[in-house]
Amino acid sequence: MVSAFKNALNSGKFVVTSEVAPPKGTNLDKMAHHIELLKDKVDAMNVTDHQSSVMRFPSLGGALLVREMGGEPILQMTCRDRNRMALQADLLFASQRGINNVLCLTGDAVMFGDHKEAKGVFDLDSSQLVAAIRRLEKGEDLGGNKLDGNVSFCAGAIVTPEANPLEPQLIKFEKKIEAGAEFIQTQAVYDLDNFKGFMDYARQFPVKILAGIILLTSAPMARFMNKNVAGVNVPQGLIDEMASAPKGRALAKGIEIAGRMIKRLKDEKMCDGVHIMAIGKEEVVPEIMAAAGLC
Repeated sequence: MVSAFKNALNSGKFVVTSEVAPPKGTNLDKMAHHIELLKDKVDAMNVTDHQSSVMRFPSLGGALLVREMGGEPILQMTCRDRNRMALQADLLFASQRGINNVLCLTGDAVMFGDHKEAKGVFDLDSSQLVAAIRRLEKGEDLGGNKLDGNVSFCAGAIVTPEANPLEPQLIKFEKKIEAGAEFIQTQAVYDLDNFKGFMDYARQFPVKILAGIILLTSAPMARFMNKNVAGVNVPQGLIDEMASAPKGRALAKGIEIAGRMIKRLKDEKMCDGVHIMAIGKEEVVPEIMAAAGLC
């Protein structure tokens, strides 16, 4: 069965996805509120998988909640925490329960999270996980055993267009596409002229590209990302613009900037859509979309 998200990607429309973050615990009220708010506004919702190596409610459980509430889930799967047997088992379960979109990630190192004593698995990397999905679709697991029952997924991966140096990212990008990635969500982009150069290269490949947009909430946040988040480069002009916002208006300025960037991406047909990451402030995604003229 072809997923609604895959149909959106193939329709030629400007696709919009966002993220919902599972809680650290079993209280799903806030997550359910965000799902209800977004399910009729975005084409799909990524459910993060122990983001930043912080233990949370599982992405698979969150994806099931999105589906149960009438939304379109994209299941994030990291290779950090599970070996190939566990990854394949989760994929079989997801497919059987109607979750047909997967974003394949290698995963952040455990040293960055809240369980530093945990052991990273990394049995597969993200390219190998994409390839594993394509093998499952052919009716065979990674051990060469036949499956009883079919699976079908819209599988994607990520790329970091503002990495420096960029060449290793381009090699990984091509490897993921060769493995069978149908869509690519990028790490945050802020320099759209630079991103246009990346897209000139990416357009030679048969893959849909969704530009990652992380909402800026303050000038210190932008400086922190520049210093601590690999592959993110917030230009000084945007930092100055955030810093010039009147007291109490930094979030509104960040929403304005995100909307402006999305509008330019759409108007100039730079890419196939956007992936909005309003980390911790998912409730403002509709405001970002409105600022971009998308709703």
